[in-house]
Amino acid sequence: MAFLSVLLLGASFAVGSLPLGHWLLSRMGVDPRVNNAHNLGVENVLRRVGPGLAAASAALDFAKGFVAVLMASALGSPELCVLAALAAYLGHLNPPRFLYGQTPPRGRGNLVLLGVLAGLSVAGGLSLWLTVLPVVVYAAAIGFWGYVSAATLAGLLVFAGLVALSPLGIPAKLGALGLLIAATWRFKENLGRILDRTEPRFGEDVPVAGKRADQVVAAFMIHPMTLENFWESRRFAWMKPLVERGVISEASVRQMAENLRPMKVGELHGIKTAGGKEIRCYLLSSPLLPDVFRDQPELATRRAIEGARLAQELGAEVFGLGAFWSVVGNKGVDVQTAVPDITITNGGAYTSGTIKAAIPGILDHFQQTGRDLKQATAGIVGANGVVAFGIARTIAPQVGKVIMIGRDLERLERSAATLRRAARDTEIVTTTSYDTLREADLIFSATSDPNPVIFPQHVKPGAWIFDEGRPADADESVREVPGVRLIPGGVVRPPGGMTSNIDLQFGEGAVPACLAETLIIAATGEHDRKSLGPQTLTENINFFVEQADRLGFTVVD
Repeated sequence: MAFLSVLLLGASFAVGSLPLGHWLLSRMGVDPRVNNAHNLGVENVLRRVGPGLAAASAALDFAKGFVAVLMASALGSPELCVLAALAAYLGHLNPPRFLYGQTPPRGRGNLVLLGVLAGLSVAGGLSLWLTVLPVVVYAAAIGFWGYVSAATLAGLLVFAGLVALSPLGIPAKLGALGLLIAATWRFKENLGRILDRTEPRFGEDVPVAGKRADQVVAAFMIHPMTLENFWESRRFAWMKPLVERGVISEASVRQMAENLRPMKVGELHGIKTAGGKEIRCYLLSSPLLPDVFRDQPELATRRAIEGARLAQELGAEVFGLGAFWSVVGNKGVDVQTAVPDITITNGGAYTSGTIKAAIPGILDHFQQTGRDLKQATAGIVGANGVVAFGIARTIAPQVGKVIMIGRDLERLERSAATLRRAARDTEIVTTTSYDTLREADLIFSATSDPNPVIFPQHVKPGAWIFDEGRPADADESVREVPGVRLIPGGVVRPPGGMTSNIDLQFGEGAVPACLAETLIIAATGEHDRKSLGPQTLTENINFFVEQADRLGFTVVD
């Protein structure tokens, strides 16, 4: 008897794990992974493939749960039937990879749950009210909240409670509790989205790439710059008072952040180009803090690849890497190789373009204050980098002296030799010391350092600082130096009235240039213009500057 029970539970798991709906859609030429916006779900399949295929796929999932319970009922044990229901659901949530030949789709399993409830009421020996009431609660919760995940958990909570109060044995009670726990774990990301107000409600029209000619969908990867930014997400905000009281250590929060896979934390709404095309953008995050990118580059690259896969599942056609994500995996090359079916960009071309567009205005305003550019000294911080060296190349012919600051003096000297040939009348100095900035009238900074590198002792009164660093290279205390003007670089205002549920730290209605590049690629469909690797083509820089102007993007200065 015991052996047969174990055999039936194994069979229930096997039946539940069969990817029948996935196979059906695949045979009909539909990729369920691409054609659903928020993981598999009958309403998403209905929206994308029509009622016929959606109904067939739903019926197959329902049948899996029903058949699993029907097989277990052969032994006449209600307790075994409930355990079989749990086995079938676990099989659906965690199918063996060999059945798919790739990463299994993360189905919700609501139809499987409905099938097991039907099986328990028909063949499992459970009373009708014990199985019908949870479905009634589920339907009521859908109507009240509109969230499928919350409604499912509400229905399973009622089911587990009713079974706990029933005369059924301990195995049945544990099986019902197991269903609730398994569903809660499956829906943990959906619950986080509900807290962050980014989870779509039942029946809501979710944007998907290619669905509408007047709408495109992109995704962008962000991360907290400080622990304070970490608390901005509602799903983590409850931890802040516990850390402040010492109940949870900051180290444990950082460790938790390193173990979290990418998640959807926000959306950009209201972006509409001058030609009337709407751009929707999902904001994704794996909450790694800046020091992790420096100390654990392999982890950061793995998370970026997972983020690209999530972006594809959400229906985006372009995925942008922001802040320190832009430098992982050989500046996005490894991410694109791992996820070839979505366009990846690190945003370098338009970032360079915004700088190129902003510098003439900065230099003109500087001269309008009565200062002579030919007598001025310009400091270039991060001059080993492509962006900062591009700035140096632009301004070198226009100033009297350029101080190039970087970590690799040998590389700096090679770059300086190039500048000296192009600007023979300009004195070019290379150094690794920030103290030399004290001479500079103009400071242009573009590093990838996670912490500020420019402090008051490095800045002379009246200096102008163009800070392209993200996070900022100039410490806030620099503003206390008399006469200093601090100008944030690479900030763009998209067309239309953009709104966001989270603060991107660039001012109301503004985004970083790397995000703007992601939006421009999506709007123009020019996927070959993506920025990957350390090199940035001049023709691509010019393309983004021209297209930004055509679409209605404006550089904030």
